[in-house]
Amino acid sequence: MEDFASQVTGVASLAEPVRRELYLYVLAQEGAVSRDQAAAGIGVERHIAKFHLDRLVRDGLLDAESRRLGDRQGPGAGRPTKLYRRSAREVSVALPERRYDLAGELLARAIDDSVRDGTPVLAALGRAASDAGALLAASATDPSVAASTTADDDPAPPTALDRACRALASRGYEPHLRDGTITMANCPFHALARDHTELVCGMNLSLIGALTEGLGDRLEARLDPAPDRCCVVISQR
Repeated sequence: MEDFASQVTGVASLAEPVRRELYLYVLAQEGAVSRDQAAAGIGVERHIAKFHLDRLVRDGLLDAESRRLGDRQGPGAGRPTKLYRRSAREVSVALPERRYDLAGELLARAIDDSVRDGTPVLAALGRAASDAGALLAASATDPSVAASTTADDDPAPPTALDRACRALASRGYEPHLRDGTITMANCPFHALARDHTELVCGMNLSLIGALTEGLGDRLEARLDPAPDRCCVVISQR
């Protein structure tokens, strides 16, 4: 959820008209630009440009650096100039949350593995998804993570179902635990699952199945498609 909040903050930053103009101006330049260049470029006072440029840096949309302009070096060369350029950070927000980047990573790895060692693509995709699920389980069982997510007034250690919910929430699944069963209100791969149901739901089951296996306590993931939710549910055997 922290990443989601950060992404939203970055996008919301561009709602301010002057800030948005400055951002687009910086993007349109071949190199980094100074406050004076940016202010002149969109026709605002330098102090206004400074405020909004620094806000864009704080919100992760621009990077800032300081360097001397020109060829002069040493004493008398003047103070370094603060310059701004687009941040390498990627910012996107989808509601409900989508994780097509994760699907792309898993599919790309599956194709690479298939080309390299001749593994059938579907088997390679299942293996890639299982590895991702195992990593998610390892993160969910990390003692430092568990300590940071347990409320001070709730000393009871989280159950495997609780850990599964937290892990799935971090990937945008919107899990709901009721009567010992986890259903997920959101499919992070919705458009892909709609158009390539068998492929994507199989990948999803491999990922969540490896998560439940890593969490133990006889958790089981199974396909149970229903309208308006993820095709996978989790319960205890």
